[in-house]
Order: sequence, then structure tokens, then C-alpha cells
Amino acid sequence: MAEQSTPQGRAVPIWAVLAAIIVLGCAVIWPRGTLNAAMFSVLGLVQVAPLVIPGILLAAWIIASGADAHIARVFEARRGRAIWAAAAIGAITPVCGVTVLPLMAGLLAAGVPLAPIMAFWLSSPVTDPAMLATTAATLGMSFAVGKTVAAFGLGLFGGAVTVLFARRVWSVSALRDNGFVGKLAPSCGTPLRFQGRIWQDADRRARFQAQAMATTRLILICLLPAFAAEYALNATLQPEALTQYVGQDSWYAIPLAVFVGAPAYIDGYAALPLTRGLIDHGMSQGAAMAFLVSGGVVSIWGALAIFPVLKLRPFLLYLVLAVIGSLIAGYGFEWVMAT
Repeated sequence: MAEQSTPQGRAVPIWAVLAAIIVLGCAVIWPRGTLNAAMFSVLGLVQVAPLVIPGILLAAWIIASGADAHIARVFEARRGRAIWAAAAIGAITPVCGVTVLPLMAGLLAAGVPLAPIMAFWLSSPVTDPAMLATTAATLGMSFAVGKTVAAFGLGLFGGAVTVLFARRVWSVSALRDNGFVGKLAPSCGTPLRFQGRIWQDADRRARFQAQAMATTRLILICLLPAFAAEYALNATLQPEALTQYVGQDSWYAIPLAVFVGAPAYIDGYAALPLTRGLIDHGMSQGAAMAFLVSGGVVSIWGALAIFPVLKLRPFLLYLVLAVIGSLIAGYGFEWVMAT
């Protein structure tokens, strides 16, 4: 049973009922923490709004203007170039997989192949110009350059592997078929003729508004629990807790940095002094690189934001590619620094 009815007869989605039960349960068990998590989530939404809102508007304009069909054809015809471009842009632009979520979801709904989307989604959270400078100041230029190369390589690797599954049904239709993601898909029928000035047509204005509202709803549903999870980790995890797992220079340091450290990754900038401290306690440089790369793409708050959007198989592919790519980055950086 997917919905329940209120006394007034309005249908309430079952996910909304479950979410309300979880929030009430948390409020009873951890009242102060629940209030702080709510405040942290609202503040997080305000902080990412300057990056998220342009993505929402751009995604809505693409659908309303009819540009979606043209973009899909370009990406389909030049998939190799699209993967290279997506990986490169993702590695140097100051956006992450969460803040670019509306645009990526809109492009997938418009029929853009999963491979270039995967390339961008994997490379974008790892670094950006500001992160490059901060990493160089905190960990040294070698780490800064290494992260940038790893981000580009991870995007290329992910896009190339995703191409192998291009004809699978779950790859062609990667978005989940649920109430809030389903509304992102363009209407069936003949594709719209491209018209950039959508405000001159009432139907296109209505299409723009509906698309923007659906995407905004999706973003709120994805980001609110993601920020709450980030707060919970930040409040309960002490930096020294990771040292006992990845603090020794041993053969399992790099895998543990990925499988233990990445899920507990708090924030890209906060991770830099934490990584510096772990290195001072004996963490290998390869494990440190694996931690930084994997933390950006498979942290709990990032994964929670993407999971409601992608179907299970594309989501699992995203995680597997992120883990394997992070391991390669860690071992590669360890080898380069040792030579």
C-alpha cells in the first residue's frame, strides 16, 4: 500500500508517514540533537542554495525550451568526447555531486546517456580550484595535484566502464520511478521545437514551473536527511577514532581508508586537517589520498542524496566505481611518491 488517506480524503505518501515517524522517534530519544540537526540542515540548505538554485533553473529551462532532445543527441553521438569533457569539467569546477543533483537528474530525465553523467558525478566532488589551493596549503602541492589528477582519472574510468552497460535497461532508464523523481521526466510525445525564450509561450512557462517545482521537491527530500546524517556523524565521531583503523602504514591501510574512513567523511575542507593529523600519526600517503578521494564520492551524506534519484543498479555501479577508483588512486599515489 503506497499511500494512506487523511480524514479529509487527501492521499499521504507512505514515505512521508515513515519520515514523520522517524523524526518523532528521534525527537523523543535525542531531543536536543534532533533540534540541532534540523537547524544544521536548514543552514546547510542555505549554504548550498547559490549552487543548487541555478541548477534547478537551468534544468527546468532545458526541458521547457526543448533543448533536452538536442543535448541528448549530442551526448549520444559523441559519447567518448562527452565523457572526457564531463570528467575534465567535473575535476575543475566548484560543484559537487549533491549541488549539481538537479541538473544531472534533469539531463537523465531528458535522455542524456548515463556514461557522461557518471563521469561528471564521480569527478566533481573530489576537488575544485578553492579545494586545490587549500589542499596545497594544508598537505602540500603533491597532494593537491594528485587529487586533481585522481578526480579526472576517476571520471574517465567511471564513464568508460558505464559505457559497457549502455544498452542495459537500467542504464537507459537510470532514474527511479517514484512520485518525486518521475515528475522530472518530460512529457511523452513529439519533442518540443527549441525555443530559448520560454517566457513568450504560456505552455512553456507552465512546463518550466512544473519542472522547477518537481526538481525543488526532489532536492529537499534528498538533501534534508543527508544534512541530518552529516550532523549526526559530526556530533558523534571524534577525529582520533579513525587513527586506530588507518593510522598504520600497512598493506591494509589503503583499503581501510576507503571502506572505513570514506563513510565517516565529514566535509572536504574539514577532512584536510584531519588527514594531516592522521599522516602525523603514521598514515601512509597512499591511504591518505584514498581517504580524500573516496570520501568525496561515497560519504554518507553524498550517497544518501543520490540514492533516492538513481535506481538500485546504477547506484550500486556508482558506489563500486567510486570504491575501485579510490583504491587505484591510493595505490597509484603511493607508488608515485615512493619513486
